[in-house]
Amino acid sequence: MAPPSMIDMPGVRDDAGDRGSSPVEFVLVGTLLTLLTLAVLQLALAVYVRNVVHDAAVEGAYHAALADTDVQEGVDRTRLSITRAVGETYAEDVSAWRSTSLGHATIEVRVRTTLPVIGLIGIPFALEIDAHAPEESFDEG
Repeated sequence: MAPPSMIDMPGVRDDAGDRGSSPVEFVLVGTLLTLLTLAVLQLALAVYVRNVVHDAAVEGAYHAALADTDVQEGVDRTRLSITRAVGETYAEDVSAWRSTSLGHATIEVRVRTTLPVIGLIGIPFALEIDAHAPEESFDEG
C-alpha cells in the first residue's frame, strides 16, 4: 500500500500553487503604497500653494489699503510674496481695485494662478483667490 499523499491528509495544505507569489505581492502592494504616498504629498503641495497665494493676496490688500500707498503697490507686494515662496509663474495674474463693501471703502486683490496637479505643473488659472481689506484714509469720520 502506498503512503498517503499530503493532499489526502486532512488539515494539511499543499502550498506548491502559491510558490513565487510573495515577490509579485510585494511589488503590487509597494506600488500601491508609493502611489498613495505621492498623492498625499501632491495634495499637501496644492494646499501649500493655495495658502501661500491666499496669504500673499491678503498681505497685498492690506498694504494697498494703507493711507499713504497706491493700489499698484499692493499688487507689487502680492507678486513679490508669491514669487519668493513658490515661483514667478504663480504671480502672473494679480489685480487690485478699490470698491465699496457694506458702504465702506475697501481694497480687493484677486490672484488667478496655476493649480498644481503633478509637482508644480498644473492647470493654468484654475485657482482664484480674492482678498479684501478696509481702506484707510487721513480723513476723520
